[in-house]
This record gives sequence, structure tokens and C-alpha cells, in this order.
Amino acid sequence: MTRMKNKVALVTGAAKGIGAATAAILAREGAKIVCTDLDEQAGQAVADEIANAGGEATFIRHDVVNEAEWEAAAKHAEEKFGGLHILVNNAGIAPESGPIEEKTLESWQRTISVDLDSVFLGCKHGIRTIKKYTAKGGAGGSIINISSILGLVGQPGASDYNAAKGGVRLLTKSAALECADAGYNIRVNSVHPGYIDTPMVKNVINRGVMGGAVVGANEMREMLIMLHPVGRLGIAEEIANAILFLASDESSFMTGSEVVVDGGYTTR
Repeated sequence: MTRMKNKVALVTGAAKGIGAATAAILAREGAKIVCTDLDEQAGQAVADEIANAGGEATFIRHDVVNEAEWEAAAKHAEEKFGGLHILVNNAGIAPESGPIEEKTLESWQRTISVDLDSVFLGCKHGIRTIKKYTAKGGAGGSIINISSILGLVGQPGASDYNAAKGGVRLLTKSAALECADAGYNIRVNSVHPGYIDTPMVKNVINRGVMGGAVVGANEMREMLIMLHPVGRLGIAEEIANAILFLASDESSFMTGSEVVVDGGYTTR
């Protein structure tokens, strides 16, 4: 399994959910992985699990809204593995649902910071680092930004999340054009998951709020399932497989694209 042989990948939010699944799948395909997260114990456990399975991985604590820590994470990749080729901007939060008229500026800014500003910082420092290893005929680079179905369609009570994930979608396209125009040999694409059975979505379910209505966790889960024509929630590995495709040379003619993995959510 060598689709990612000789590639170094940095995955943010790697301690759990989509990030952990992505780190594992990229490693199984031969990539050397830098796992980053605020959760040091869980993040280190993911890196250890990869190493125990015969892969190469390291962990560094990383606050994705802190620019100095982005610089440190990129430097860590270079010092540990000799470069950087792949960046997966996965870290994010799902804020509490609520109407615009009741949202505080503080909560709005927190969502925009974690879900959008972090992707800007990732693209900025990812491009600066990756281009050193790709622009002069080296292996191609790839940045994958994790957006959401809510970066494509609106949902009441999710104005901050809609704005942030929609911003990720268009930031991706701008970065893709800049990298292409500069000849950096770096592709930039976004992934738009539906509701995936991860700890973050479990928290959404446990909060039990949809469109302003308060429901029980079981009812909330069934309501979310009904929004997906395939009749279930997704699993993290299904998103990780899409990320693997975008990270690999198999997607070499794709940049600025939106890969929607949503069980049909946005087809209605």
C-alpha cells in the first residue's frame, strides 16, 4: 500500500473522528504523518497507534488559531521527516445552534476563528512550506480543507457555522488559483461531509436542537439520518478515503474542486 510513499502529511484535529481516521489511512498508504491537536493525550495515542502498526508518525500540540504554533508545526514536519507535501485542514468546532438575533459577537467570532481563520493560517503556512518541496519538479503537493455540507447549503440556527464553512469553500478556490498561477505544484481542494458519526456529531445529537426545536437525543439522531437519502450517517473512514484520493497523485487533475461526501444530503 504505497499510494502516499515518500510523502509527509500534516493532519490537524488528528486526535479523534475524521482527523484520526485520515492520519491512519494516509499512514497505511505510506505517508509519514504529523498529527496535531489540542488534546495531547488522544493525539499522541493516534500517533503511537500508527507507529505500532508499522507506520511513521509524530504528534505536536497545536492550537490552530495561533500563527506561531502553525509555524512550529510546519518546522516540526521538516525537522522530523525532512519536508511537507500534504496538509489536511481538519480541525474545527460545531457551535451551539441558535438564531442570529440571539448569537453573541463573542460566540460568532469564536466559530469564525476556529473554523475559518485556522484554515487561512493553514493555507498560508502550508503553502510556504510545501512549495519548497514541490515547486522545482518535486513530488506534487496537496492541501485538503475540510468544509461541510453547511458550506454549500444553509441551515437555520447555524449562521456562524454556515459562514465559516462557506468561507472555507471559497478560500480553497482562491488558494488553488494562486498556487496554480505561481507554479507551486500544489493542488488545493475542499471536502464537504454530511453528518458523520464522530464525537463532534454525537455532541450535536446530545444537545438535541434542530431549527430551534429541542428534541431528545434519539429523536435528533433519527432526524439527522432522515436527511440523508442513503438512510444512515456516514463514518469517518468514508471521509478519510476521499481525503486520501485528494492527497494522492490519482487526483492530479483536480484543484479548486468541491468533493461532496454526504449520503445524498445536498441532492434534495
